[in-house]
Amino acid sequence: MADQIPHLEAFVKLGNLFQNFCDNDTSKEENWHHRLTETVIVAGNHNGWFTKENVLFALKSWAKVLTSDSLTTWLNIYNIPAEHPKRVAIIMAGNIPLVGLHDFISVVLSGHQVIAKLSSNDRVLMHFIVAYLKENDDLLSQKITLTEDKLGDFDAVIATGSNNTGRYFDYYFGKYPNIIRKNRNSVAVLSGTEGADDLQKLGTDIFTYFGLGCRSVSKIYVPEDYNFDHFYQGIYSFKTVIDHHKYANNYDYNKAVYLMSDVQILDNNFLLLKEDKGFASPIGCLFYETYETVEELNSTLQKEKEALQCVLSNLEITNALPFGISQKPSLEDYADGVDTLKFLSTL
Repeated sequence: MADQIPHLEAFVKLGNLFQNFCDNDTSKEENWHHRLTETVIVAGNHNGWFTKENVLFALKSWAKVLTSDSLTTWLNIYNIPAEHPKRVAIIMAGNIPLVGLHDFISVVLSGHQVIAKLSSNDRVLMHFIVAYLKENDDLLSQKITLTEDKLGDFDAVIATGSNNTGRYFDYYFGKYPNIIRKNRNSVAVLSGTEGADDLQKLGTDIFTYFGLGCRSVSKIYVPEDYNFDHFYQGIYSFKTVIDHHKYANNYDYNKAVYLMSDVQILDNNFLLLKEDKGFASPIGCLFYETYETVEELNSTLQKEKEALQCVLSNLEITNALPFGISQKPSLEDYADGVDTLKFLSTL
């Protein structure tokens, strides 16, 4: 049973810390609250994309799932803990705050030892989390190793990166049991009848983490003769994104490139819209493509499912999520649709 899993309570305490921190409740674990405050500042200084708002969004999202009930429900369907613990190397991405935490939790709570190769972009938050866990569970010192050096002495690998690094991972880690993740993007399908609330929710799917996550919507599909003014009005409340210097630099650069290349774009001074059949739009830009029928588009998206993380829509699209949900995954929402715990339970 999952309630007998070693180390479970440490992660529940971590979730409580995150929740109290987001609620600004300093009455509990005052010292750790102070340390987390400093960590959020240092993480933002270390990586300019990790704004306080985005880090808090990540902490709040994790607080909601790091509960005894959520963790128990998640773990109970697997053979947990492992009978023969392995040393599992995790190569973490660093595109958004705590993007590697799900893999980390999966390995530890499945009974294995974790060797985490941190991304230089997200090492500050992960070091804090590991320090907190070890403080609350002495045995975790024997289960967790963090490194930024070359990996060695492991039995299995979970690696996340781009399509280019994915080929490197395949070459070097193909002989080990592995999960190797590559580029994925998320899209939204609009009907043209969405209300202001729908578009406001879609805005969170687009702009949270500045569009850097695989669950960030990077492209929209719209019917022919779609009224883009309606879309721009619906996301107008996100206009302050342009006040962030790194986002603004990317927006200005991409706008200049498109204009010099005579590429047709739409622009509302904080988000470019470019017609494109690709999925991976650059920062400050959203690709769009028109469709004739929902049935035809649904078929197209099914053929492209290996390139897609999430599809959002109010229409009858296979496995579509409602607007506003993409950045709030549950523990069961595995990256690339690969069941990490199932993989770990078979090692």
